[in-house]
Amino acid sequence: MQATLLRNPFVVGKYISDHYFCDREQETQFLTKQLENGRNVALISSRRIGKSGLIHHLFNQSAIWEQYYVFFVDLYATNSLAELVYALGKEIYEQLKPIKTQWKEKFFQIVSSFRVGFKLDAMTGSPTFDIGLGDIQTPLTTLDEIFQYIDEADKPCIIAIDEFQQISEYAEKNVEAFLRTKIQQCKKGQFIFAGSKRHMMSQMFLSSSKPFYQSAITMGLEPIPINTYTQFVKDLFAEYNRDIKDEVVETVWKQYDGFTWYVQMMMNELFVLTSEGDTCTTDCIATAWKNVVLSQEMGYRETMNRLAPKQKIVLQAIAKEGRARNITSAQFIKKYHLNSASSVQAAVKSLLKNEMVTYEEGCYRLSDFFFAEWLANVF
Repeated sequence: MQATLLRNPFVVGKYISDHYFCDREQETQFLTKQLENGRNVALISSRRIGKSGLIHHLFNQSAIWEQYYVFFVDLYATNSLAELVYALGKEIYEQLKPIKTQWKEKFFQIVSSFRVGFKLDAMTGSPTFDIGLGDIQTPLTTLDEIFQYIDEADKPCIIAIDEFQQISEYAEKNVEAFLRTKIQQCKKGQFIFAGSKRHMMSQMFLSSSKPFYQSAITMGLEPIPINTYTQFVKDLFAEYNRDIKDEVVETVWKQYDGFTWYVQMMMNELFVLTSEGDTCTTDCIATAWKNVVLSQEMGYRETMNRLAPKQKIVLQAIAKEGRARNITSAQFIKKYHLNSASSVQAAVKSLLKNEMVTYEEGCYRLSDFFFAEWLANVF
């Protein structure tokens, strides 16, 4: 796809092509090497730093898609094994649907518990995937069938499972042990286990008491270097006969610690604010921030309205601090007029559980940088 086909080259929330993807060359090479050598990978890093984009970028490389079938499953919104099975089965079938292969034709034969959803499209006569979660009565059996189907593929498969740590929250017992066994027995499948809850993912893959212990090569993901990202931005601006000052990109990158989604969102808006033939300067940053952050104000206010009063106070205190340490100390409590150490602990426990706050390297911060800025400066 050519750059001229996009109104705005700073794509947010999806992968288009290599042209609109910044760097990650070493990470892509590392992943490719591990998979080609038969190793599964646990990709562990914070949310919105670019894990999903990296996986889709990897899948877009000819060395991968020519040799493998590739599938991407997001478990973030799942709460049970049945939902995992549904997501995995649907992804496999939908990805294979446009491909003419004998393996595709066997899907409903081998995954027989999905036959309830086997229907023929009235227009094309092709089989369709038409089942609901309620149709999955025996998820363990269906998962067995899916793994059997993968092992009968005519070439190897790569299955990327995003937010993999979610399986530890499922109500069913021994899901980790069961999945570990099935994955270990799967001859045609290589797996990427991606997760944003570092503590949970580290426990799953690095703790000797856990089923997935030493079952994958662990890999972190750091922000794209500021110089590399700056050049990427300048090149895309130049393609559209626009310019942007280096200090603009550097200021935004530092403001959001290089977290790809937030920086890219700001660049998307800064591009909108820069007319063809013009130059984007630091004067544009405040306007871009207002356009991006305040457009989400209604959602932020609804979020705050759902919180208990003590949670609101603690959340705003952490937002104002940016990266908060020693939040139960007398100094922190006095500075933000909090009630007590025990009330702060109780509030933070709920905020962590709801993923509104994250704890990394001894610091608490809001998971959403834009929400944090709005809460610290506007609310």
